[in-house]
Amino acid sequence: MKKIEAIIRRTKFEDVKDALMEADIEWFSYYEVRGVGKSRQGRIYRGVVYDTSSIERILVSIVVRDKNVEKTVKALLGAAQTGEIGDGRIFIIPVEDSIRIRTGERGDIALYNAEREK
Repeated sequence: MKKIEAIIRRTKFEDVKDALMEADIEWFSYYEVRGVGKSRQGRIYRGVVYDTSSIERILVSIVVRDKNVEKTVKALLGAAQTGEIGDGRIFIIPVEDSIRIRTGERGDIALYNAEREK
């Protein structure tokens, strides 16, 4: 199992969400985060542009079985990429175990519904 964390532009979140659903990734968490990077966002307030030192992004967090890692990464890249500085990052982190609280199932089976598996 792997945990995939992607830091993406806020404006690309809906595209990423749709791409993940199309890739059959039906469960993920997301958080509004701030960070500092090379890209700077200007805010406009009453016609005046203000430079900010922090950048607002969305952190998408997904735990998938090993066989779903590549299709998840491809979905993220396809939906989040603009080709400009500030598109974000994807991190792939090993996960030792998962436990479904309702049933106590452990491992890969805790990540999906077995009756839906083909």
